[in-house]
Amino acid sequence: MAANILVTGGTGTLGGHVVPLMREAGRSVRVLSRHSREAGGDGVEYVTGDLLKGTGIEAAVDGVEIVLHLAGGPKGDDEATRNLVRAAAGAGVRHLVYISVIGADRLPLGYFKAKLGAEQAVSESGIPWTTLRAAQFHDLALKVARTMTRLPVLPAPGGLRWEPVDSRDVAARLVELTLGEPAGLVPDLAGPAIYGLDELVRGYLRACGKQRLTLPVRMPGKVGRAYRSGENLSFEGAALGTRTWEDFLAERAEKAAA
Repeated sequence: MAANILVTGGTGTLGGHVVPLMREAGRSVRVLSRHSREAGGDGVEYVTGDLLKGTGIEAAVDGVEIVLHLAGGPKGDDEATRNLVRAAAGAGVRHLVYISVIGADRLPLGYFKAKLGAEQAVSESGIPWTTLRAAQFHDLALKVARTMTRLPVLPAPGGLRWEPVDSRDVAARLVELTLGEPAGLVPDLAGPAIYGLDELVRGYLRACGKQRLTLPVRMPGKVGRAYRSGENLSFEGAALGTRTWEDFLAERAEKAAA
């Protein structure tokens, strides 16, 4: 019998790729979301709950063998994950898979500290586990680029580099890990190229046929020093996705033109 898999955050960007891949692999899937959703014809069960508030979690993990934890937000990921872990341990879950972010243990920002706390909740849960740290998604880079290019002058933070990865590449890797044996902290997954943030934005402008004046700026303090030293980047041995930022932008342009 196919394993019953709970996917938290299964209606988000990453979940939108993961859930169909799980179904293609013949697995039964339950999706936990904060918003109720009617069951469709895709064979997926939807349940409602809130990890941060601690509601609906016990029902979501009931009878589940594997949990793939994708849900996340700007804050509170550590607390939400602890709530999930307690319920999963009580339900006898045999494999807990978590998606984290590269630099969770190095960047002095609240978001990254919460991600590290979530990682620790998973590793200390007593449940066999797997954690994958990934770089920022192309989708996030696009959102940032769109926001920045609304300004009349484009700020160019010196030394701020990203290695954006396609969410479809991350989804494929997560499905592979989820259907495999627990592996602990696995190699990071980053995009195939490193860009300065200003390069990412200029690539977006070129794809749109636009131009902007740029203004070099310096990120101050500990955060600026951490980014300039590449604490948000993967180390040697990381796995690399296949789709570049340019590929992603070209696909979006084609869809917009269709």
